[in-house]
Amino acid sequence: MSPKATAEEVSPQVALRRALSLFPTGVVALAAVVDGQPTGIAVNSFISVSLEPPLVAVCPARTSTTWPVLARATRIGLSVLGADQEQTARSLASRTGDRFANIDWRATEGGAIHMDGAALWLECEIRHSFDGGDHEIVTLEVISSEAFPEVTPLVFHLSQFRGL
Repeated sequence: MSPKATAEEVSPQVALRRALSLFPTGVVALAAVVDGQPTGIAVNSFISVSLEPPLVAVCPARTSTTWPVLARATRIGLSVLGADQEQTARSLASRTGDRFANIDWRATEGGAIHMDGAALWLECEIRHSFDGGDHEIVTLEVISSEAFPEVTPLVFHLSQFRGL
């Protein structure tokens, strides 16, 4: 909110979005080969849920046209993007063009896609989906993981990409 703006000029949704932008989050690529094509999106709503069974959760927007396609995949790759992968995040968040152009990635035997240069790779299967308002809350079971602790993660804070 600009110094001259009053509370009445900002909708509750905009005010909440600005407030929540104070909470830094990681940036995660969700990707898989679907119908022979690489398919993916970027999300910043990602959490660890459980160690036994190994579960994580993501929250794709209901307005996403890519998530329903990606949700058909047998396995989905989650890549916690590295600090130098801002362009990868922007490309995967794009609504037009080839999202995978100029991105180095690899697919597992199960069809999960991982981004080269990420801090963490998880190969997952969808377990449950719940109503989350304008987003869907999706729990995924972690089938395998590979960590790259030397990679500094990309962070989204105050509506900007940043490194730690």
